[in-house]
Amino acid sequence: MTSTGADLRAFARLIESLTPWLDQVVIIGGWAHRLHRLHPVAQTLDYAPLTTLDADVALPNELKVEGQDIYQRLQANGFQSQFLGEHKPPSTHYHLTAEHSEFYAEFLTPLVGSAHERGGKSKGTTQLGGVVSQSLRHLELLLRAPWTVILSRASGFPLEGEKSILVANPASFISQKILIHRKRNRDERAKDTLYIHDTLETFGADLVTLQADWREKIAPKLHAKSRRQVEAAGETLFGQVTDEVREASRMAQGRTLSPERIREVCAFGIGQIFRSSGI
Repeated sequence: MTSTGADLRAFARLIESLTPWLDQVVIIGGWAHRLHRLHPVAQTLDYAPLTTLDADVALPNELKVEGQDIYQRLQANGFQSQFLGEHKPPSTHYHLTAEHSEFYAEFLTPLVGSAHERGGKSKGTTQLGGVVSQSLRHLELLLRAPWTVILSRASGFPLEGEKSILVANPASFISQKILIHRKRNRDERAKDTLYIHDTLETFGADLVTLQADWREKIAPKLHAKSRRQVEAAGETLFGQVTDEVREASRMAQGRTLSPERIREVCAFGIGQIFRSSGI
């Protein structure tokens, strides 16, 4: 899927909805990957970024809300809730109903402690800021040391003036995908592999900045076992060509991208960014 004017208009509506909290919430997932290319240290690449219909928004557990809540602002901008699953509260997608758009937003927040409350009730979802947020492991990584990008009409977003938004730090983005790798299905692992490859190419000329963020802002707050898992991923995940790497190559439509090239880029980039932090 390539970027379209409809995509950018829909995302702009989401950003308008989130304006009071843009200094607290972080864009993660596929939209963070797209928006990384707007950052000053990003390289210009000759292929389009991977895209997705949905936008994932990370909310801190201590989100501050005054006056209107997030859902009230979403409604005012044409979004409606769609309930899914059996959690209480139920998992929720916030669909943009205006213009018959397929775009929707999903909110995510860190899972703290056990996945279940006393009595066995799942802590899979929580109510936060007027919206239902899915609670996930390792989500806190994506809230650490986020980068800022500027959205405006000049970059294709029909907004009133410029908006400074927070996006997942590329080092956090890659390390989180490494940590959730084993819990993903095969197609998800392949897509995550391509995300990692493309992120490394986007910032390939400035991996030292990602390394510094990892060492100084991200790794010190990560559990030692998780830190070692990330630091070893160049070998454990990309020491050889795997089925996921081959499938990632097939997903790179319109590009001549061999499985071995993906493996080499990922092994090298991960080795540079996440070399032992010595913590």
